[in-house]
Amino acid sequence: MVKKQDPPYINVDYFQELTGEIDTRKLNREEALGERIKNIRLEKGIGLDALADMTGFSIQDLEKIENGEFQPQLGAVMKFSKALDAALGRILSGEGENSYAIVKKDERTPVARSATFTQKLYTYYSLASEVKGRNMEPLIVQLEEVQEEDKSVHSGEEFIFVLTGSVKVEIGEEEYDLSPGDSIYYLSTTPHKVTALEGKATILAVLCE
Repeated sequence: MVKKQDPPYINVDYFQELTGEIDTRKLNREEALGERIKNIRLEKGIGLDALADMTGFSIQDLEKIENGEFQPQLGAVMKFSKALDAALGRILSGEGENSYAIVKKDERTPVARSATFTQKLYTYYSLASEVKGRNMEPLIVQLEEVQEEDKSVHSGEEFIFVLTGSVKVEIGEEEYDLSPGDSIYYLSTTPHKVTALEGKATILAVLCE
């Protein structure tokens, strides 16, 4: 008689070792995101007033983004991608030169820290910045607990897998609490917000335009 095996379990300690704490002191590419938006905008001959109309940001806010004074949320970056008719990856973490990317844990560099004008929202690593012409953007994201923030709506699709901590997901009119090992896939056209339930949480996020 074959002995019934116990179901597999999620080893949270393993995920903690996998992700670790994102060292915000290494954010040496943070300013580059705003610079990339500006360079693509100028390359395509789009004025700040036109980009403001297409994205909903004021001209003043766009200037702060391009100057690196304010880091937009991932949803906003996807809006910039559509407005500028540029690949999401090119704006988010730069255009790579290779057909594949291997990212060692100790060699990862945080790409940007996203925030509103009053509070930090999350910090993220890009896991595929070296790949040219990529159609999806895999990220390790460290979420912060956020009390007040509007839901995001934009084109594309998103997949989220919780690595550590507890995550609160608001999707449409529903709200869910996710634990390590839980995941969610949704169309980004559905109003959504993803934050740490309390303290901090770490997720694997895959974005597609």
